Amino acid sequence: METVTVSPKFQVVIPKEIRESLQLIAGQKIQAILYDNRIELIPMRSLASMRGFLKGIDTTIDRENDQV
Repeated sequence: METVTVSPKFQVVIPKEIRESLQLIAGQKIQAILYDNRIELIPMRSLASMRGFLKGIDTTIDRENDQV
């Protein structure tokens, strides 16, 4: 676990090991969410990088007929 310091401008530096593991790049957008008295940072991904992430999902499930 890494410890970071909040600057007077409320900025923090994400440790290098974490940046590399998540493949973060400078200027990338990150969502900040308050969750159970903690802050979670979630990297935003481009649509192009999301292509194919559902490959192999089972689409043969029965669905309700929502057409009238």
